[in-house]
Amino acid sequence: MSSTIRCDLAIVGGGLAGGLLALALRAKHPSLDLRLIEASERVGGNHVWSFFGTDIADADRWLLTPLITHAWPGYDVAFPGHARTLRQAYYSIESEALDAAVRAALPAPALMLGEKVLAVSATEVTLHSGDRVEAGGVVDARGAGDLSTLELGWQKFLGRALQLAAPHGRERPTVMDARVPQLDGYRFMYLLPFGADRLFAEDTYFSDTPKLIAPTLRRRIEDYAEAQGWQVLKATREETGVLPIALGGDFEAYWRGGGAGVAKAGMRAGLFQPATGYSLPDAVRLAVKIAGTRDLSGAALHTLTHDHARATWHGRRFYRMLNAMLFRAADPPDRYRVIERFYRLSPGVVRRFYAGRSTLGDKARILIGKPPVPVGRALAAVKGVQ
Repeated sequence: MSSTIRCDLAIVGGGLAGGLLALALRAKHPSLDLRLIEASERVGGNHVWSFFGTDIADADRWLLTPLITHAWPGYDVAFPGHARTLRQAYYSIESEALDAAVRAALPAPALMLGEKVLAVSATEVTLHSGDRVEAGGVVDARGAGDLSTLELGWQKFLGRALQLAAPHGRERPTVMDARVPQLDGYRFMYLLPFGADRLFAEDTYFSDTPKLIAPTLRRRIEDYAEAQGWQVLKATREETGVLPIALGGDFEAYWRGGGAGVAKAGMRAGLFQPATGYSLPDAVRLAVKIAGTRDLSGAALHTLTHDHARATWHGRRFYRMLNAMLFRAADPPDRYRVIERFYRLSPGVVRRFYAGRSTLGDKARILIGKPPVPVGRALAAVKGVQ
């Protein structure tokens, strides 16, 4: 027999965006009858999320601070012709921290794990079991919608947490080490020192295709570790990811493809940094914004999330234009030259770029000078970018 569950608000999808929204709502609306519905048996999946300190507004840090598992005062980048250390705070969150925080904040029956969803509307969720959740409002945070409406490149990666036989000697994260063979587009190694002899190593690509062959990337991580003189005892975790890098597209078509009239969050709302595919800073901003409103009805939430996501999309055309130049104008083996040139700019320009807050002066500085791609191809690449 099917049953009906009634509540004030339902969040569909217990990933990063859904988990953060649940925590924000519980903090700001403690009496709200809330449901978080997730198909798997844990919140947040299996991920390590990282962000720069300036990605998050000071007023919003309360939401993330309890979740941070690692912090560093700066980070390194390295390219064939240039290397530097940037003095900017960098943080990582392991998904276990999000899972634990949500479980503590949402005791049963608020947290509904192992529940597959068949259909979502502005005020109703239909479960695979036949049960229904009727809510004053629903937010869909189940991940990406119909990506065919967007023009995309891809950031894809495989990361492994490595237990080493001896200390690795790294004090700071290496956000990009591009001193590796340039394969399948722009390739770099990403390193997070989780302890003196523990290291998270990720083989990352800015690629034209989303295809990821895990055994190949594992072997390349092993080869990189061997080249550094590190003896790997074991891998304690592994994650893979394929993130969209937006070059253009039709935002309204993307929104409708994810469910017309339904409030959305995270990737479902098209909220991700175009140049990296990362969605954590956007997830924080929207969670705090929703938690700060009083009208949590389905119609009001749809208007709020749609208008916020649309304004964010239109405000980031410059970044999509840069992506188009990277993917369309630069030959894949030479894409690293574009990023290498960018990392010669001032730390302030770099910080504001990743935070999505580049000034007019920043944009001019990024574009002015001898380009690392042919001018004619660059102009053709950005034509018509939306």
